[in-house]
Amino acid sequence: MAANEDAVQEFTPKKKPPSEDEKRKKKIVPGSLMKALMRPGGGDAGPSDGDQIIYHCTIRTLDGVLVESTRSDYGGKGIPIRHVLGKSKMLLGLLEGIPSMLKGEVAMFKMKPQLHYGEDDCPVSAPDGFPKDDELHFEIELIEFFKAKVVTDDLGVVKKVECEGQGWESPREPYEVKALISAKTVTGKLIMSHMEGEPYFFTFGKSEVPKGLEMAIGTMVREEKAVIYVTSQYLTESPLMPVIEGYDEVHFEVELVHFIQVRDMLGDGRLIKRRIRDGKGDFPMDCPLHDSLLRVHYKGTVLNEEKRVFYDTRVDNDSQPLEFCSGEGLVPEGFEMSVRLMLPGEIALVTCPPDYAYDKFPRPLNVPEGAHIQWEIELLGFETPKDWTGLDFKSIMNEAENIRNTGNRLFKEGKYELAKAKYEKVLREFNHVNPQDDEEGKVFADTRNLLHLNVAACHLKLGECKKSIETCNKVLEANPAHVKGLYRRGMAYMAAGDFEEARADFKVMMKVDKSTESDATAALQKLKQKEQDVEKKARKQFKGLFDKKPGEISEAKADVDGDQITSESQKDDEVHGDSDGTNSEDSHEAPPEAQRTGWFSLFWPSGRRLFESLGINRCTIL
Repeated sequence: MAANEDAVQEFTPKKKPPSEDEKRKKKIVPGSLMKALMRPGGGDAGPSDGDQIIYHCTIRTLDGVLVESTRSDYGGKGIPIRHVLGKSKMLLGLLEGIPSMLKGEVAMFKMKPQLHYGEDDCPVSAPDGFPKDDELHFEIELIEFFKAKVVTDDLGVVKKVECEGQGWESPREPYEVKALISAKTVTGKLIMSHMEGEPYFFTFGKSEVPKGLEMAIGTMVREEKAVIYVTSQYLTESPLMPVIEGYDEVHFEVELVHFIQVRDMLGDGRLIKRRIRDGKGDFPMDCPLHDSLLRVHYKGTVLNEEKRVFYDTRVDNDSQPLEFCSGEGLVPEGFEMSVRLMLPGEIALVTCPPDYAYDKFPRPLNVPEGAHIQWEIELLGFETPKDWTGLDFKSIMNEAENIRNTGNRLFKEGKYELAKAKYEKVLREFNHVNPQDDEEGKVFADTRNLLHLNVAACHLKLGECKKSIETCNKVLEANPAHVKGLYRRGMAYMAAGDFEEARADFKVMMKVDKSTESDATAALQKLKQKEQDVEKKARKQFKGLFDKKPGEISEAKADVDGDQITSESQKDDEVHGDSDGTNSEDSHEAPPEAQRTGWFSLFWPSGRRLFESLGINRCTIL
């Protein structure tokens, strides 16, 4: 029984630490705050934390002398106070007293000094000449309260939802928005109105409405109606309100009629996807984000003076849609990027720059080089890849082989990122595959190793030597004598300028498998040539430095034409028996990182022999 009690205690949730307002309320002692009801209110409950409260306040001494008031009848501006319980800085007496009121109620609170501005560490500064050491009467009229959406932390923008909208998506830059909007002063005077006729149209993020209003609209959903309270610091000039002077606060009534999803796909304004008809489902959960079989209709237009249509599936393809598998480089990159973010049934207008259209893709005869393209695309539907769950081992390996073959094709086409994505997809799926016997285990391990080495080849082609080496290590850690792994890692080391490591891999390769001697010898010959190129370059850079007498200093003049390691055009021989189709060419230049760090990092420590052969202590150079 005791053990059970301990268990119950162990899982008892911890109490939340008290908030600052709760700590302040502990200062209240009996008799320091008294309330007298002057006019009853309506409703069943008063305001609570998170509610925006709107109230008038008149302060008098106990003798009835007026101190200050928000009411115009008593010399105030006639503008009620607006606070958010739990967020705003308030006098302690009001913080405790107003939640006891109902909507429309008028009450008189008698407060000791420590309940108003006389409180130690009061968060609200007292006005000049305020009798903060006196006991005072606070007459409060609670005009309204409601749950508020606080848009800005300083409460400069607050939203009251009048009618809930549809869906969950909200507009953001650079969406196109249609809304019914009116603006009034705090006293209710109309400033402007777009509540009748055509809704006001603006592009989000273009400063076409006041800043605070745009921030609040960014929290709304379609068909939502709201009142938005915006203070002066968030009232910026805009086409909607050219004049903002003289307004301390403006209340906007807004109905979000519609917005068009506009996406800057690259973040630089060049590839823009604009939704012109909504699709079915929820964005982005129901989009073909993953590689899928897609069916689309599209119309392509060259964006020149003529705006000529160069292809229309409904006209040029006998009304048959285009079917293609994403992730296989079968359509221009900008086209596929946009379709992946569409919903079934959606129609989108895509404006695409040349480098994401046809400059890097087989170009139609009637599309000029360097042309900007506009596609009108309708996503008819898509089929997701087959789920491997429940498949037997043979079926899984067949699926893996199909995807790997697609990756090999992409590799041969020079689409290394896409090829790498295919290999990595299978490797991720392999995390959930469990071979049932030794034979399946061997097939599985061999296929996984081959995929890792294909990924390493992609990294090498992309100039990512370090990643290529790390990927090869995944194979060699399990089997240090894996010939293909040694060869691939050796080529990565060579490309990175780590010549000693490359030489070691090629030599181990010959030891463990005599049949690879010709391949290893060819690789060692290439390695030797690269070392000679580096040494030759270094001698050229140091020319003149070694001819000086001791104590003299000479600048080593670099030959601009010699800054890059000589590129070789010949192809490396394939490793015998390598069926991955990715070994025909290896990178012939050091990766960009190595070239940026300068010649020294390329041949050190192997360059140490160069200095010794020249009779120079390397410390002298350093």
